[in-house]
Amino acid sequence: MRVLGLDIGDRTIGIAVSDPLGLTAQGITTIRRKSIQYDMQELKKIIDEYSPTVLVCGLPKNMNGTIGEQGEKAIEFSEKLKEEFNIEIEMWDERLTSKAANRIMIEADFSRKKRKGLVDKIAATYILQGYLDKIR
Repeated sequence: MRVLGLDIGDRTIGIAVSDPLGLTAQGITTIRRKSIQYDMQELKKIIDEYSPTVLVCGLPKNMNGTIGEQGEKAIEFSEKLKEEFNIEIEMWDERLTSKAANRIMIEADFSRKKRKGLVDKIAATYILQGYLDKIR
């Protein structure tokens, strides 16, 4: 049972994948967004490679739990994913995942430039690991 985790942003999509047993998450790549067609094409390559049974999409919520503009965009994108790939979609509260990812990289003494390139992939890993921990 493979699961993909997605951190969907306006400019990038961070992607993580679970191990075959669905126990641990590992960041695999970041897609630089160009158009919805391009995004779907790149995601299809990854879906074809890993054959996930579920896509876990990060849902950015406001700190008070409400869904704002970015949350609406994530929901809209996840609906397009469901139409395109006919796969189960789970939305996962991603509050503070990017901050946690940045904090880890700062502690590891990553340069600002390197952090910028990795933050979405690491945030996707946090999203996916949270989901995997919950379903266990």
